[in-house]
Amino acid sequence: MNTGRLILRKCIAFGGSRNIISKAYIASSPYIENKHERKCAVPASFKSLVKSMHLQPLLRHQHESLMATVHLECKASKKRKKRSVGKTELLAMGFYNVTAYTTAEEYDLESLLDALREQKLYEAKKFFSTDNLGLEQDVLYVTAKYQVGEEVRDIFFFREGSVVMWNFSEIEINNVLAFLKPFEKDRYLQPLIRSESEIMPYTYVPSSAIDVEGDIVPTEDVISAFFQTGKFFLISNADNFLPKYTFSNALSTSIKLGIWEASLDRYINSMEFITDDMKKGRRIRMSRAEVLRKTGELLALRHAINLSSDLLDTPDFYWDREQLERLYVQVCSYFAVSRRTKVMNEKINHCVELAELISHNLNEAHNTRLEWMIIILIMIEVCFEILHYIDRYYGKDVSAYDDKHNIVIPAAVQ
Repeated sequence: MNTGRLILRKCIAFGGSRNIISKAYIASSPYIENKHERKCAVPASFKSLVKSMHLQPLLRHQHESLMATVHLECKASKKRKKRSVGKTELLAMGFYNVTAYTTAEEYDLESLLDALREQKLYEAKKFFSTDNLGLEQDVLYVTAKYQVGEEVRDIFFFREGSVVMWNFSEIEINNVLAFLKPFEKDRYLQPLIRSESEIMPYTYVPSSAIDVEGDIVPTEDVISAFFQTGKFFLISNADNFLPKYTFSNALSTSIKLGIWEASLDRYINSMEFITDDMKKGRRIRMSRAEVLRKTGELLALRHAINLSSDLLDTPDFYWDREQLERLYVQVCSYFAVSRRTKVMNEKINHCVELAELISHNLNEAHNTRLEWMIIILIMIEVCFEILHYIDRYYGKDVSAYDDKHNIVIPAAVQ
């Protein structure tokens, strides 16, 4: 806290802006696991700290504007409701990080598996299919061979282009992402990959401790894992493969949806000038081919969300695993997957309506041009017919006059 006071005093003394001051103080506040909550972490003592300074008259207006700016930034950056801390205290003090990235449209898992075996840094534990038919393996589960600490380090590679790493440092994460590049299909842009990543804390609890609601339960009724207040809890001394996969699956679904949300936002921004042109009555600055291509982008995005993913329903993998299904639904609910999917579909519907309106407008303009071209061609044909009629009429009269008066035109004298 003393560090925060010192930073704040220095920022104000040197004429720092409100954004810099607020960010400096927030950066010195206690660690908050959720990255979205960190932006809004303004301590209650902030107001009293500013008032206690010697330059109070000079800074009063600046302080009020600063607090308003902080509240506005919190409101703008809020992506989901904050979860209140449960009544039961955490039974484990040490937390590890699980980090998720989605880097491409698809991974070549078969080639990736061969490369991992050649690299000899990670051991492939399972390469399995999550659908009922089992036609194609879509998840690769590996574990690091070398130990850094007591906690193991696991990776889940999803064929849909997502990777979830358990207990990995930043350096090792970057190495894994670089190793993945040759096996990616349709890689996303690096800023987008970084912005849509997710980091969540997890830890272990005793095997006879708590249930989903955080209450003490008998040993025989204990579940394998639970999710509470933005943290993932695993049971110690147990096989945690399926709980880890379930949490990784929900996490990868959320960040994949984030990529699609960013794609839709870029699409909306690219079409914004069209609505402005229509509002001001200007000519639409887009060809029919461009509109068709934009419509294709929308339909491809809608297909990916509603038909090629599990966003609308729980995956079939959980139909006979009730505890894992509840865990999956709980994590997806925390990330508001259903609500975000519904909002995306509504946005796509509006974009499709706009694309159809633009296409109809361009088709009308095209049809109007064709009609005018036909009218002009008909007018030209009528003019030619009039000329032909005049030529035939006057040519016939001249011939009749020559026959009546027996006019003979003498041959040219050689």
